[in-house]
Amino acid sequence: MVYAGQIITANMWNRLQPVDYFAQATNLLTRTDATFADIPGATVTFTTTAANASYKVIGVFDCAVGAVGASTRMLGRIVTDGVAESGFAIHEMDDTDRDTVTTTAKGTLASAGSHTIKLQGALSGALATGGTFQVFSQILVTVTEVP
Repeated sequence: MVYAGQIITANMWNRLQPVDYFAQATNLLTRTDATFADIPGATVTFTTTAANASYKVIGVFDCAVGAVGASTRMLGRIVTDGVAESGFAIHEMDDTDRDTVTTTAKGTLASAGSHTIKLQGALSGALATGGTFQVFSQILVTVTEVP
């Protein structure tokens, strides 16, 4: 917040501007079970200078089904500072196809300092040939700090 008569510094103005961070997967992630794993390269790390910065995330998951699993789903999630966000990107594995699915998240980073937001993938259950999160999986994070 900026108060009437307050002297404003360049650093305060800089914090008012939203900053985008982007990453694209650098390698495939194949999953055959319900254990979540990091999608290689789909991680952003950044530093905030003030507490209570807000963030918005778009997670894009490029999903390729290796074998049909009529009751199995590919699940993509966003993880912020080690805590999984509540939403999922869900791709049904009822056909051997490839699709792009998304999920979003937003929140507040309570403390200043280094933060990491990443994409993870898993299946809803075991499936021998599994599904692959392809290298076109991407993450876009927008951070806005308050002065």
